[in-house]
Amino acid sequence: QVQLVESGGGLVQPGGSLGLSCAASRIIFTIYTMGWYRQAPGKQRELVATITKGHRTNYADSVKGRFTISRDNAKNTVYLQMNSLKPEDTAVYYCNANHLSAGDYWGQGTQVTVSS
Repeated sequence: QVQLVESGGGLVQPGGSLGLSCAASRIIFTIYTMGWYRQAPGKQRELVATITKGHRTNYADSVKGRFTISRDNAKNTVYLQMNSLKPEDTAVYYCNANHLSAGDYWGQGTQVTVSS
């Protein structure tokens, strides 16, 4: 059973920074596109950022220039560094592993709250 375990969420003040990690197990990590998604209360889950096996990145317009996604294939881990956080970034953040034929997997989510 594939496991994606997120960590690093919490409470931060507006303008602050927070880093998320997602450790993958029972997965051939290097073949997957990894991504971060988020879901705020009453809203649909939305893309935050993705990174391909070749380290090509893609970001939602709302986080460009503030968030950075990266991956360490040796550690089977994907990261999301979030800077200049805004209250509207408050959401549950989910890690995703996607491969066209190998499958699509989600973590359990980690809460990020941006508030003073």
